[in-house]
Order: sequence, then C-alpha cells, then structure tokens
Amino acid sequence: MKRTIYSAVLVALMAASAYASGSPFSAIYTFACNGDTVERIGPCPNGGRPESLIQGSDGNFYGTAQVSMEGVSEPNGGVVFSLTPAGTEKVLHTFTPGPDKNYPDGNIPGLLSEGPDGKLYGVTNFGGNANCSGYCGNGVLYRVNRDGTGFTVIHKFCSDTNCADGLYPGAMVSGTDGNVYGTTQAGGSGGSCSGNGCGTLFRVTPSTGAYEVVLNFTNTNGGNPSNLVVASDGTFYGIALGTTAVVLFHYTEATGTLQSFSVSFPLIDGILPSSPLMMTLGPNGNVYGLYGVYAENGAGVFEVNPDGSNLQLFPFYTTNPGRGTPYAMILASDGNFWVADESGIDGKGYGDMITLSPTDGSLIHTLQPFSPTSPLGVFPATLIQAGNGLMWGSTIQFGKASEKHFGDGTVFSLNAGLPPK
Repeated sequence: MKRTIYSAVLVALMAASAYASGSPFSAIYTFACNGDTVERIGPCPNGGRPESLIQGSDGNFYGTAQVSMEGVSEPNGGVVFSLTPAGTEKVLHTFTPGPDKNYPDGNIPGLLSEGPDGKLYGVTNFGGNANCSGYCGNGVLYRVNRDGTGFTVIHKFCSDTNCADGLYPGAMVSGTDGNVYGTTQAGGSGGSCSGNGCGTLFRVTPSTGAYEVVLNFTNTNGGNPSNLVVASDGTFYGIALGTTAVVLFHYTEATGTLQSFSVSFPLIDGILPSSPLMMTLGPNGNVYGLYGVYAENGAGVFEVNPDGSNLQLFPFYTTNPGRGTPYAMILASDGNFWVADESGIDGKGYGDMITLSPTDGSLIHTLQPFSPTSPLGVFPATLIQAGNGLMWGSTIQFGKASEKHFGDGTVFSLNAGLPPK
C-alpha cells in the first residue's frame, strides 16, 4: 500500500512539473482528410478514426484507422498503418470495396496484434461477405507483414452454418506454443446466449494460416467472452457474461484446458452490473476490471482473485454527475491503472486520461488535454505503455491539419515520468 501511495504522489508531482514547463502530451501524427473542412466531408487517404495501437517488437507502432471517408452515413474502408516513434506514418494496407462493393478483404478494421512470427494479425468489423455490398458482412481475420507485404485473409467469420466458426471477434494474443489465439463474443456451437451462440475461443497456426475453433462457450462456462489477457505464465484469462452470471475463465493453451469460475457479482436493482468486460491483471496477480450499473452514468473498479473468489466492487471513481466511458485500461509501470476515458468523467464530453488506485479503485489523477481545438483531438480510444515508459494513445476525431484538410484523429504520446516498462 505504501508503494502505491508513493507512486500516486510521484506521478502527480511529475505531471504537475511537466505541465509547468509545457504540456507532457505530444501530437505525434494527425490523420488528415481532404475536402469540406466545415462539414468535415471528404476522403481520408491515410485513414481516419484510429482505434487500435500497439508497439511492435521492432520498436515501431502499428495500428488501424477505421475509415477511408468521412461525412457519409455509412463510413467504409479503413487502413492498417505503421508509425515510427518520430512520427513517420506509412499505410500498410487499405481496405477497398472491390468490384462488387462487398469489401471482400474486410471493412472497418478493429483491433490489431503482433504474432509470434512477427506478422500483424487483425480483424475487421464488417466485410468479407460475397452476398452483400457496403456496410454489411461479418468481418474477416487477416495477416500482413510489418512492411505491408503479404496481406492475406485467413478466415471470414460466420462462414459456417449458424456461425459455428464464431461471430464478433476481438483482439488476438500469442500463446506459449507459438500459435495465435482469440475469442469471438458470439457464434460457436455451445448453446444460445443471445440467439447466435455464446462465443468461441479460436486458434490460428502461423506456419499454415489454419483457423480452428478450440472451444465453445456456453451458459455454464461463461457466454460472450471478453478479449484474452495474458498472465505472467503465458496462460490466458478472460471474463464472460452468461445470461444469469459473470464467469472468470482461465485457459491453458499447452493442455487445451478451460477452468471456469462463477463470480458473485451482486444484483443492483435486480440486474447484474454491466460491462465488466474490460479487464487486466493487477500488481498482486488478481484480476481487475471496470463495471457499470444499468441506466446509471459512471464506472468503478472491481477486483477478484484468479479463482473467482473474494470479489470487491469499489465505488464509482467518476465525479458527480458521474459520467465516463472508459475505452482502454492498462497496468502501468508505476503500479497504477491508467484509463483512456472517451467521453470524460466530468461530463464535458471530450475525454480524459486518468489514473486509478489498485488498492481501492479511487481516482488518483485526471488529465484533460482533449478538445476540438487541441492538437490531440478528442475522444481517446486507445492507450498503451511503450518500453521506454512513455504512454501512447489515439483519439478518433479532430486534431490539427493543414489548409483544406481536417483532422480525423491523432496518435499522441504522454510523458508522465513513468519508469521503463
């Protein structure tokens, strides 16, 4: 506890010092679109709305930007990009409509990961369906080299009857066996949680590109799973929402075994707490995440042992009237949780960067550099810590752009004086 309090005070002092000598935030790259700068309509050749960011094993940054055009009712396209620490951006792949306008290689990319083979693995939210055009399809899983070569669609989701191969995929992680793993929130053959299956855990074999569902979630072992979180021993944890319970699951890829632990989330006004799907592992090895309450603004931290026991729901950290839309949560090298909150906890609506205590879930510090006139833009959507201790993230709208262009999100860094990761 003493170390956590010391870290909190140290971070606050460093942040205050950084502000005194100039903002600790830097806009590294702005995604610019051409066209009407007032109505914000026009093409975005390098992408717009960046919503995924990772640091590769080569020290560069990689991510996806969701759209290739702004100002239309159903935006489409998107890109995979690389970015050097100095801010040089390169488009590695652009998702195009194809001759039948059905986006056969995917549409609107989602989360990105690096596999054990050094290649980038990602999913798209839509596209990949030969029987429809435009804003439809169930998305694809793809792979591309870090220099942009070798783009390959590995799998098109919901290709099997009743989406037995999975539906609504999330981010992937590397296993200790050299394979890539991920989850889908729906689909599979393990029973119906919401009409189209309870979700799957899948595996991709890098040497062959083979896609395989290795287990199906049910109401018993936890339906609608979260993204996987890698523990220190290389095994995976996740949280799943069944129809009547919240389940913490533990998957060991070496043996292919799944352990499921029911977590005794209390009913609030007769309803389970909502959105306990954002999670990470804390400094003590316990599982932490964020929860909300149905029809109430705000968010709070929960803590639970790895076997699902000793659940603690900490009070909401958000300020009265208690808003907040957390989008990313990480355990940083100072021993505290850092959260990118897209809408902001004070109701201003532009987003915050906040730190939370793992001891009691309380709010330690709030940074509010985001606005439509800020070089950083608005609505922070991603947050990671680089190896040198700097925070990196992205916003999905605005940012400074040159004449006859408008900003459609940024990648930014934050020097909060944190030690290397």
